[in-house]
Amino acid sequence: MRLWRSVVGKLWITILLLVAFVLFILTILQLEFFQNYHLEQVENDLSDTAEKIASVLESHQDLSMGLQISKEIVDDPHNLIVAEDRNQLYYAEDITAEHLELHQEILQQKEVAAVFEQQESFVKEIHLNGESVSNLYENIVAVGAPVQLGNGNTGAVLIFQSLEEIKETTRQTTRLILLAAGIAIILTTIFAFFLSTRITAPLRKMREAAFEVARGRFDTKVPILTHDEIGELATAFNQMGKQLNYNMHALSQEKEQLSSILSSMADGVITFNRDGTILITNPPAERFLQQWYYEQEGNEQEAIPPNLKELLEKVILLENEQTGEVSLQGRSYVVIVSPLYNEEYVRGAVAVVRDMTEERRLDKLRKDFIANVSHELRTPIAMLQGYSEAIIDDIAASEEEKKEIAKIIYEESLRMGRLVNDLLDLARMEAGHITLNYEKTDISGFLERVTNKFQGIAKEKNIELSFIGEKSNDQEQLIYIDPDRIEQVLTNLVDNALRHTPDTGHVHVNYKPTKSGVLVEVSDSGSGIPEEDLPFVFERFYKADKARTRGKSGTGLGLAIARNIIDAHNGQISVHSKLDQGTTFSFFLPQ
Repeated sequence: MRLWRSVVGKLWITILLLVAFVLFILTILQLEFFQNYHLEQVENDLSDTAEKIASVLESHQDLSMGLQISKEIVDDPHNLIVAEDRNQLYYAEDITAEHLELHQEILQQKEVAAVFEQQESFVKEIHLNGESVSNLYENIVAVGAPVQLGNGNTGAVLIFQSLEEIKETTRQTTRLILLAAGIAIILTTIFAFFLSTRITAPLRKMREAAFEVARGRFDTKVPILTHDEIGELATAFNQMGKQLNYNMHALSQEKEQLSSILSSMADGVITFNRDGTILITNPPAERFLQQWYYEQEGNEQEAIPPNLKELLEKVILLENEQTGEVSLQGRSYVVIVSPLYNEEYVRGAVAVVRDMTEERRLDKLRKDFIANVSHELRTPIAMLQGYSEAIIDDIAASEEEKKEIAKIIYEESLRMGRLVNDLLDLARMEAGHITLNYEKTDISGFLERVTNKFQGIAKEKNIELSFIGEKSNDQEQLIYIDPDRIEQVLTNLVDNALRHTPDTGHVHVNYKPTKSGVLVEVSDSGSGIPEEDLPFVFERFYKADKARTRGKSGTGLGLAIARNIIDAHNGQISVHSKLDQGTTFSFFLPQ
């Protein structure tokens, strides 16, 4: 079965069957031809011999002489019968009893009677059924011719020959033809295999190459063994493989480029099938889906948020772009869903998920900033306006009152100036325009000196202010900083600590050198900061509790400026606090 399924087997069997059929037909025709030819030759030879013997017998008055001559003419005298009638026979020589019975059987044939009665010659193939003659011949060819004997009677010359010789000749001929046919079939098989191999060898190479191409090896080439149609097919196959390799390389590059674009996008991209199945996602989209899975943990799992699912259904139904918003884990996302077409219908959709949390936060900060600035300026402006009107309307009766009003106007103008300067400084810092003048500074002595500036204020409020520094070698205490800016930071922290610490409290400035820098902590025993306000203490205009300021509030920009100064030094600033237990501000400066 395997051979029949192969091209070689099909060609071999086809050629073999064709040759066998042709040889079979040719053998039958040749055997028929040889049999008829030999039979005709025998009949002609016997007819000629019969006529010669009849002529010899008629020309010799002596019958015995004629029979003697006739014996020389025929090949086998036993097959010669000279008869005056059916009962009167003359033989060229003595015959055996078997031949005598055979002659009697032949004389009984109706064709022989026509020779005696009608004086007509005949040529006939006779089948002998007698058991007595079955050992000699079964089929014979008999020829009869009338003859005028010397005694004046009309007799007949009968010559017969067995067909066994013709059959033997036919069998020999058949064996020769079958031998030739066998040799022809063998040669045909060799030729068929040779031809099939010549044809199928390139085809096998192309089959192997096709399997290699199917495995993704598009650079596989087929050797061109011939210059015929198969060679042209091999050339076309190589060109096809080369083109496939080029196309797959181009597709791979395009896919890699698309994958890189999707991976590097800040927005999340999710591709959906028509039934809502997720096909492709990029890292931001995966984070978005992970937040959704985390939010619905413990509940019935849904692949996508309901808002996004609703947008997807609208896109499939209406076949136009839809936009919506989704909120997950405190973050805001804008989702744009667009349809994907497949010729005549929508095959799916692609959703672009954009994280708008920072934009919303910045927008809120902008609004809060405007509100805070307006609030901070409204009070001093109102006071300036009110006291100015008092001076204009000459409400102050004495010089002392006028001086007091002028002092208030002056202090409020200074407050407005500090607010404006702080705003300008903060804007420059956030814009990256801060300039630092680095100097090698003995950080321990520097911190102690700045702390001691507030000893007078601390004594007035009966607050214990102390500097605690761990001793280390001089090399570790010398670092590059901008002393003015760091002093601004420490001043703000110590001032805030003193203002928010009640009488008889304490404020400690701790200095801790490390291998990579210095750590400074400003801790107080004040009222502390509420836990919910801790993430916002470094925001602009932050004031956690108006009651804690006791009317001596600053601009609310000090901690924001301090954070920007520490960030400019590549450091970190943080805060820890508990209500009624105090607050600790820490900042780290690298070496």
